[in-house]
Amino acid sequence: MAIRVKLNVMLAKRKMQSKELVEILGITPANLSILKTGKSKAVRFTTLEAICKALECQPGDILEYQKE
Repeated sequence: MAIRVKLNVMLAKRKMQSKELVEILGITPANLSILKTGKSKAVRFTTLEAICKALECQPGDILEYQKE
Protein backbone atom coordinates (compact mmCIF):
# COMPACT_ATOMS: atom_id res chain seq x y z
CA MET A 1 0.00 0.00 0.00
CA ALA A 2 1.25 3.47 -0.83
CA ILE A 3 0.04 5.01 2.44
CA ARG A 4 2.14 4.13 5.48
CA VAL A 5 0.74 4.54 8.99
CA LYS A 6 3.26 5.84 11.54
CA LEU A 7 1.04 5.62 14.61
CA ASN A 8 3.63 3.62 16.56
CA VAL A 9 6.18 6.38 16.02
CA MET A 10 3.85 9.05 17.40
CA LEU A 11 2.87 6.88 20.35
CA ALA A 12 6.56 6.44 21.19
CA LYS A 13 7.27 10.17 20.80
CA ARG A 14 4.40 11.00 23.15
CA LYS A 15 5.37 8.17 25.54
CA MET A 16 1.84 6.84 25.34
CA GLN A 17 0.80 3.21 25.29
CA SER A 18 -1.76 1.85 22.86
CA LYS A 19 -3.97 1.01 25.83
CA GLU A 20 -4.12 4.69 26.81
CA LEU A 21 -4.99 5.77 23.28
CA VAL A 22 -7.74 3.14 23.05
CA GLU A 23 -9.31 4.52 26.22
CA ILE A 24 -9.13 8.11 24.97
CA LEU A 25 -10.55 7.27 21.54
CA GLY A 26 -13.17 4.83 22.72
CA ILE A 27 -12.27 2.20 20.12
CA THR A 28 -11.38 -1.44 20.56
CA PRO A 29 -7.75 -2.57 20.84
CA ALA A 30 -8.35 -4.70 17.73
CA ASN A 31 -9.38 -1.66 15.68
CA LEU A 32 -6.36 0.31 16.86
CA SER A 33 -4.14 -2.64 15.96
CA ILE A 34 -5.60 -2.69 12.44
CA LEU A 35 -4.78 1.01 12.09
CA LYS A 36 -1.27 0.64 13.52
CA THR A 37 -0.33 -2.25 11.25
CA GLY A 38 -1.57 -0.47 8.14
CA LYS A 39 -4.12 -3.20 7.39
CA SER A 40 -6.96 -0.69 7.43
CA LYS A 41 -8.38 0.25 4.03
CA ALA A 42 -9.82 3.52 5.34
CA VAL A 43 -9.90 5.77 8.36
CA ARG A 44 -12.73 8.09 9.32
CA PHE A 45 -11.86 11.75 9.59
CA THR A 46 -13.44 11.81 13.04
CA THR A 47 -11.09 9.01 14.15
CA LEU A 48 -8.10 10.74 12.58
CA GLU A 49 -9.10 13.99 14.28
CA ALA A 50 -9.41 12.25 17.66
CA ILE A 51 -5.99 10.60 17.23
CA CYS A 52 -4.40 13.94 16.34
CA LYS A 53 -6.05 15.61 19.31
CA ALA A 54 -4.92 12.88 21.72
CA LEU A 55 -1.35 12.82 20.39
CA GLU A 56 -1.16 16.58 19.76
CA CYS A 57 -0.02 16.10 16.18
CA GLN A 58 -1.01 16.65 12.57
CA PRO A 59 -2.39 14.01 10.17
CA GLY A 60 0.90 14.15 8.27
CA ASP A 61 2.70 13.02 11.42
CA ILE A 62 0.68 9.79 11.31
CA LEU A 63 0.21 9.14 7.58
CA GLU A 64 2.90 9.09 4.93
CA TYR A 65 2.74 8.51 1.18
CA GLN A 66 5.37 6.19 -0.27
CA LYS A 67 5.85 5.31 -3.90
CA GLU A 68 5.47 1.59 -4.43
